[in-house]
Amino acid sequence: MAGGRERSSRTQRPWSVYRANTFELSSEMIGLALAGNSQDPDEPVLEFSVACTDLLTPALDRKPNSFVAVSCTTPPQAFWTKHAQTEVIEGTSNPIFLSSIAFFQESNINQQTQVKLAVYDVKDRSQGTMYMLGSALFPVKELLQDKHHRLELELRSAENKRVGNISVAAWKMEEKADHRMSVGRFPDSINGRTVLPVDESLTESMGVRIKYASLCKDTLLRAVFGGTMARMYRFPTTDGNHLRVLEQMAESVLSLNIPRQFVKLLLEEDAARVCELEELGELSPCWENLRRQIVSQYQTIILAYQETLSDLSDYRGPSFKASNLKAERKLEFMATNLHVQRMRVQDELGFEHTYDVITIGAPAAHCQGFKNGGLRKLIQKFEEAKKHLYEEGCSALSSSQSIVYIPQDIVRAKEIIAHINTLKTQVNYYAERLSRAAKDRSASGLERTLAILADKTRQLVTVCDCKLLASAIQALNAARPEYIASKASPSADSEQVVLRNDQDTLLAKWSGSNSRSSLHVDWHEEEWEKVWLNVDKSLECIIQRVDKLLQKERRPSVSSQDSCQSDQQAAGSKKGDGKRRAFWINPGSLSQESPPSPSPSPSSSSSPSSLPALSSARPPSPDEGSYGSPNIEEAYPGEWSEALYPLLTTLTECVAMMSDKAKKSMVFLLMQDSAPTIAMDLSLQYRRDVVFCQTLTALICGFIIKLRNCLRDNGFLRQLYTIGLLAQFESLLSTYGEELAMLEDMSIGIMDLRNVTFKVTQATGSSAPDMLPIITGNRDGFNVRIPLPGTMFDALPREIQSGMLLRVQPVHFNVGINEQQTLAEKFGDTSLQEMINLESLGRLNSYYEQFKEVLPEDCLPRSRSQTCLPELLRFLGQNVHARKNKNVDILWQAAEICRRLNGVRFTSCKSAKDRTAMSVTLEQCLILQHEHGMAPQVFTQALDCMRSEGCRRENTVKNVGCRKYAFNSLQLKAFPKHYRPPDGTYGKVET
Repeated sequence: MAGGRERSSRTQRPWSVYRANTFELSSEMIGLALAGNSQDPDEPVLEFSVACTDLLTPALDRKPNSFVAVSCTTPPQAFWTKHAQTEVIEGTSNPIFLSSIAFFQESNINQQTQVKLAVYDVKDRSQGTMYMLGSALFPVKELLQDKHHRLELELRSAENKRVGNISVAAWKMEEKADHRMSVGRFPDSINGRTVLPVDESLTESMGVRIKYASLCKDTLLRAVFGGTMARMYRFPTTDGNHLRVLEQMAESVLSLNIPRQFVKLLLEEDAARVCELEELGELSPCWENLRRQIVSQYQTIILAYQETLSDLSDYRGPSFKASNLKAERKLEFMATNLHVQRMRVQDELGFEHTYDVITIGAPAAHCQGFKNGGLRKLIQKFEEAKKHLYEEGCSALSSSQSIVYIPQDIVRAKEIIAHINTLKTQVNYYAERLSRAAKDRSASGLERTLAILADKTRQLVTVCDCKLLASAIQALNAARPEYIASKASPSADSEQVVLRNDQDTLLAKWSGSNSRSSLHVDWHEEEWEKVWLNVDKSLECIIQRVDKLLQKERRPSVSSQDSCQSDQQAAGSKKGDGKRRAFWINPGSLSQESPPSPSPSPSSSSSPSSLPALSSARPPSPDEGSYGSPNIEEAYPGEWSEALYPLLTTLTECVAMMSDKAKKSMVFLLMQDSAPTIAMDLSLQYRRDVVFCQTLTALICGFIIKLRNCLRDNGFLRQLYTIGLLAQFESLLSTYGEELAMLEDMSIGIMDLRNVTFKVTQATGSSAPDMLPIITGNRDGFNVRIPLPGTMFDALPREIQSGMLLRVQPVHFNVGINEQQTLAEKFGDTSLQEMINLESLGRLNSYYEQFKEVLPEDCLPRSRSQTCLPELLRFLGQNVHARKNKNVDILWQAAEICRRLNGVRFTSCKSAKDRTAMSVTLEQCLILQHEHGMAPQVFTQALDCMRSEGCRRENTVKNVGCRKYAFNSLQLKAFPKHYRPPDGTYGKVET
């Protein structure tokens, strides 16, 4: 295994070294570390490659399938600890191993450390039968003191017979040509395949290296990621040089942190929904019964969220959910097997190139099961049920038996509530700002703040000036007990809401004489118009008053008469009028038109009796002064504040009254719409929440690591705040059986990411918790704040520093590759996969078109590829439309397009353990070959090396405690060739 290490001490890992004490690194050891990086935990303090020659086996007619196991011991330790092993190379007596052996800082080796190299011959890889050919020992000190840092050792069998030689060559950074292994002793071919000689071309000065963000050392990444493990490789290139490859895999604390925040937000949102229903006030018995039914359903779902939040808060395990826990109810909001997979490539010039992929088990509601399908199918059923109810309601409307709102009304009602909540808060905020500006006598502040206040207030008035609101207020008033009492009292059975359960759907009909068609009785739309006109008028008076104050400030010698009668009333308020109220509003002006509310319930503000009406302001009495009168020759310090305070109070009170009425009417409208399908709606929403939370966690991890990597990439940052971040999800799920339902879940979770925005802020402190993201918002839209340390935040462009919201454009491509997909292609249905890929192709093309319209090509990263982006997109389109079975070209091309467009990559299968491992290792080798010139002769060897001894093999241990991929030989016959692991690395294990 290449350079094995594991940072997390939570679970014992094979091939890793753990020590309690720390040794000082000798000057020679530091000399072997990368220049300038001896204290970087990402870099090894000692790295060497091994190669064997003249290996002998007892059967002379057979060449060995060999690998080298590396063990070490440091005095006074008296036993050997297995540290790493190489990949298996088949059918040669002279193997050259691509995986290098790396000792990192936590290995705590010193000059006295003894290293044992044991060479094994694997007789049967599938069965794991092997025997040791021979071994050799050397102390680290001997390797360090050798002039060329190279050792040639004899391999001795247990019977002390010579069975071959093994060469050890340490990699050193300061010098280049003088310390290379001799090239001449390596064979030109193995089994007829050309092999380029091992060449220490990277042992040159690293003065030109590009800085990168270390997963283990960087302030931001260290706060988000942990449990990092690494492997190292040296791969030959077509020009005779070598690539130095560091493969890393790390889990994230966000796997637990994000679900805790997210569930808390859901809990608050649904609790607020219940409060809104309760605040509707007193309703007639028929509507009260309906409200109780809905509240009861909400309380059930709230209880489920409370239990989940409690479970997540009490959880003390690892911040990583193993694949065998994906159906665990207590952890259902946590993403399964979430990791960042990183490959760092150092080329012959010493430049660093970093490639990251977020790997995650398919976001799906495993705990809830897939018997009835996934989200796509369930949403379709729900929409059909709503459509059926709507059509049923429309047909009954002529006989005045139902209350029906068209779907557009429901969408509009939700928008109105959101706008009212936002604009009301903004109006109150800027009213307070205006008051402070008046207190400070800041003319420029007064003008600037008033302009914003006027804009926000007029926006709010525009929102409230609509027929939907007027009719909803009319309906709510008709549902009040006093309204029904004012009519000829109907019998108990002539006025009722009929509830029945039909296919798990709560249906509601309102029958009786007082149907929607008769609600216009004794109601005039003009009364609602007067409510929002009061807001408009109060704003106009503030504008006029500010204008007078500013005129007086500019021309203090010229006195002016107030043209707005509100000024006299304001003066009266200053003189001690104890009963402060809106000066032109007479709350009792409608008392003769409608009966008063029988009880002081919250509904009183929504009844006609409480509607304000415009009335003429009374003339000022003789003892009431006017702020603009000739009697006042000089301005005094509190004049502006005293002049504006009553007017601002009036405005905020009128805004509160209007907002309250409008919001309650919309809540009542939504209550009527949701009642028939509330049980199905909340059950579906819960499943959607579970899936979205898992997807959101992965997205946040990807955003953070991409932002940190590209912190000084001005092209990427400009692209980020201009057209948003491209998030490309790759999945390998089959369209058969349960995985079809998982794919339905996942596709909806990814689509919902369009409602997510990011905002980058400066961290308030330097500790790890200060660097964790903070989620705000609700299901209509979530915002994720990403805190950065001050030095990083200062590197951002002004647009991002100012708090601009950064959007996300998610795309999703799926190609099933296993034996179940073979069944789907022959006997089942692949239409969902085709639909997902077509939709994402359209969004990907749209994203690139946006890019071309507003950004230059030099914003994008450079590529060695001879294929331009438009051609790549054309090839991808051809493949998506081709309907070819297991067309993995779709995945390869989509991944390359994503990288070329500065996007973030995500890869998934059912558990992110087996098929995902095949995908990410293949992607890494394709990148090495296409972008870094890795020799094509070693492509298959490099791929097998990463799969047998790389980080993804260790991922299987983390999940199920076994170093085998969960495949069998029969399954693998159905896999595309490049997705098959080497023999001996798979078997029947838990998935």
